[in-house]
Amino acid sequence: MSVQLERTLSAVPDHPEGRPRTAWRANELMAVEFPDPTWAVPGIVAEGVSLLVGPPKVGKSWLSLNLGVSIAAGTPALGSLPVQQGPVLYLALEDTPRRLQNRMRKVLAGTNASAELTLDTYCPPIPEGGDEYIAGWLDENIGARLVVIDVLTKVRGRPPVGASSAYEADYAAIGGIKRLADTYAIPIVLVHHVRKASSEDFLATVSGTNGLAGAADAVLVLERSRAQADGVLHVTGRDVEETDYALSFDPAIGAWSLMDGPVEEQLLTDGRAMIARYIRDYPGSKPADIAEALKISRDSARQTCKRMADDGQLHAKGGAYYPNRPQ
Repeated sequence: MSVQLERTLSAVPDHPEGRPRTAWRANELMAVEFPDPTWAVPGIVAEGVSLLVGPPKVGKSWLSLNLGVSIAAGTPALGSLPVQQGPVLYLALEDTPRRLQNRMRKVLAGTNASAELTLDTYCPPIPEGGDEYIAGWLDENIGARLVVIDVLTKVRGRPPVGASSAYEADYAAIGGIKRLADTYAIPIVLVHHVRKASSEDFLATVSGTNGLAGAADAVLVLERSRAQADGVLHVTGRDVEETDYALSFDPAIGAWSLMDGPVEEQLLTDGRAMIARYIRDYPGSKPADIAEALKISRDSARQTCKRMADDGQLHAKGGAYYPNRPQ
């Protein structure tokens, strides 16, 4: 049992019948001091089950391995986010030990591997003892900070007997893992795939029914961008604020890192991105100023600024342009 879980249980008196307390009078509930949730990566991966999804070959495994290596070593995640060091379990269920070793060599880029990171290419399905398998590691690694299961398909097992719909089967697939996360107060990242059909709502891209996203505490959708940014990570959940992060991928070392500036700017084409960055630094600029600074024609600067204003990427006022929020 984790230290945080012990603190939580000690703060909440048991029900008189001996089972965990689940009901309070409102004034009693407000008097309880619950510990803060455990964060693997502040603002992105919190205590509970986080579903990390994306198309094949987009870099989901590289991203989850990056996080595991950073947390085990206590180095900033994604190149800039401070994390608390602690044991990490990475279940690479689609890899062989040789392939996993090659991935680690690339990610480590010459640095030493941490003994706090456990790499395992085996785990039985959750309904067939997988939860006990992971729980055994958690019992041996007090203070663990993260568990990664790559991929969900390898541990979900057969649909439970009595599941009357695909939604119920999907919800149950996450449910067993969520019980494990809640019991040990541990963040668990489940790597999964997106459906082939695209959607404006990133949650609708999760492969399977809404039962998967509904049962998870958070959903992280990784998308490759065809514009300037290498990728965008959409994050939403019960304990995380809905946010988009622009990410850059370095294939030489298999590393994802946060990009500077707002994600909207990173998704622009090269010409628009240059103008957006300039106007962010010099709000109130006119096309002539922009053209001179960026060494582009006045006509191009004027037309691009107008289109960006029409698309809501800039704010026009009196012939000058500002970031998309009025100054």
